[in-house]
Parts: sequence; C-alpha cells; structure tokens
Amino acid sequence: MSQVSDILRRDKELFFKDLDVECNKSDTTSQLNLIADFTEYNPLHNGHFHCMKTAKHMFPESLFVAIVPGLFERSGRGIPYILPREVRAEIAISVGADIVVEGPPMGIMGSGQYSLCLCKMFQALNTTYIPRGYKPLDGFDEILKRINMGHHIAPKPYRIVDKTTNEVILRDKLEEDNYVITSFSNSLSKIGFDYTGKFIFVERIEGVSGTLIRESIMKNNFDDVLDMMPPKTIEVLKREIENDSIIYGIRDIDSILNTANNFTFEQLADLNLFNEKLARNIIDNRPYDDIDKLEKAILHGFSSHFRQRVLSILENPIPKKIISQYIDKYPSNIRILGYKNKESLEKFIKKVNNENISLFNELKQHL
Repeated sequence: MSQVSDILRRDKELFFKDLDVECNKSDTTSQLNLIADFTEYNPLHNGHFHCMKTAKHMFPESLFVAIVPGLFERSGRGIPYILPREVRAEIAISVGADIVVEGPPMGIMGSGQYSLCLCKMFQALNTTYIPRGYKPLDGFDEILKRINMGHHIAPKPYRIVDKTTNEVILRDKLEEDNYVITSFSNSLSKIGFDYTGKFIFVERIEGVSGTLIRESIMKNNFDDVLDMMPPKTIEVLKREIENDSIIYGIRDIDSILNTANNFTFEQLADLNLFNEKLARNIIDNRPYDDIDKLEKAILHGFSSHFRQRVLSILENPIPKKIISQYIDKYPSNIRILGYKNKESLEKFIKKVNNENISLFNELKQHL
C-alpha cells in the first residue's frame, strides 16, 4: 500500500476508536495560563511563527498548545496536506510550542462542523487565551472589539450579526482568516464557553505567499521563499522531500473510485455534505475510470472547494449520522502529537478538562 493509503487506513481505525470512547471529564485545579492556537501549519511559515511569538511574548509564563488537524490529513478545503500531522507537530515544537494536540478531521466536515469541534477542544483544554491572525478591514475592528467583550458574533451570508444586541454590524463577505474568527465566536457561544477577553488578535504580516511556498516544495527549490519560513521548516521540508514523504495532492484514487462506482444511492446520499441530488448525479454518470470524469459529475456547492471536499468524503465514506455522533462526543480523547519536555507534558495533563489523553507515537506502533 502507498503511504497515503496506510495513513487513511490507520486514521479510520483511530476515528472509530475515538467514537467508542466515553469522554471522562476531570476537575482541574491548575491556575496555569494555557494559550491554545488552532493552525494547520501547512507548512509552518513566518505568519504562524509571528502569531506564536506575539502570544508567548504577551504571556511568557503560559503553556503554548498548538491544535493541529488531524485525521485523514485533509484540510478544510478538502485538499491533502503537505506533511503528515506528526511532522507538522515536530516543526511546531522546534520553534516554540510546548504541546501539539491533534485537531478534528477537517477534510470530511463542513466548516461549521469543524469550527464546533475546534471550540469544543478549546473548552476541553481549559483554554485561557486564543491567538488569531486577522487581515485589517474597514469595520472589522468593531467586530474584534465586540468579540473580546464576549458578544455572540455570527457570520451570515454577506453580513455579520451581533446576536447579543441584535445588530447587523457589517455588510460584507469576509475573507477566510476573518471569517474563521467570527465562526469561532458563533461556535463558542453555542457551547456556552465564555470567551470574554480570551482572544489575542494579531494582525497578519506581509510577505508570505502560500502559493509560492507550495510551488517551491513541488520544485524542491526554496531560493524564492527562504525569508517566508523559519529555517527549521525548510530543513524538515528538504528532509521529507529526500525521503519521498510529501503527501500534498496525493489521494487514494482506488478508494474514491470504488465508492463512487459501487455505493448505492442511499449510501451516497447518507454521506456527510451529500444530498439526494448530488448522489443521483454521481450514479447517473457511472462508471468512473478516472478522477477527472468524477469531478465533472460533482455539482457545484456552497464554496469553491466543494468538489475537493466531496473527493475527501468519497475517499473516507463515513455517513453523516456517524459524523454527528463523533462531533457530539468530541473530543472524547485528546491525542498528543508532540511535546517539548516531560515538565510541559505534566503541566498540560494537570490543566486540561479531560482524563482521556494519549500519545500519538505510541498509538501508531499498535495500528
């Protein structure tokens, strides 16, 4: 089997193991401040590093925990990550994170679903502060101000609503980073987590291009992006290229085509993000010998990345009912991808509100 096929098989086992685990909450007495940062680190660049350094500088005695998604190695856009999560965790620890924990399986979820999971992770970690990068926008400062006042801010189509005061405070469509902030506010409010004064908003730095970074990786030439990433990121990327371990854009084609060609109408319609119209269109255009034909049969969805998300779901065909059960229990288990030292690990265990904590590297050896 290929590396990607092995990862997907392993992660499916982990997914259903987590689904069977009952969440055992603990009463923490630790007064240590914990900074929890959700970032994909795909890969970790100077923008991520700037956000981390800013938060650590503001609260130097805090424990910095990076939440790095997660199962199936697919981004919120449904696209395969550049590096497996344990390697992304290695880089995060090397540049300053104390602990890295596994985040939710973003690639097989809708944006609202994984936002809810991430916020439940913030709650389980007993988070004190949440750093978030943002892009300046006219009127957005008022949104940031209200969020840190604890207002329930919710994103709606082409407008942002303050549900605490029942006001429309912005009529515009937000870019991705800014949208994530309002989505977090909405999800945190839904689970009853008081986030008053918890967000650390960090203005994004200029001069970092994800597109150029990805191109440099594919070409194995980093000359044009040396000033965009910490040296450790480049060192690890070169090592993983040498080991033929870059997984960006690589899919389990056989699994995708098998699902598309052989699932019944009911089985397809029951998958997460699917509806009857999409299921019918896939069935009506069978059989599929390649991904290109299948992509054309996937109807346009609510985002430009919808087709990639559907491919990830066909690759890992889990019914929406099972996904809902998984979200209800999330995080039933907190999986640690990496830690700086034993002292940091002990502090983390005392701080979090969950007794189910496991180490990813130990689990890998048994799967």
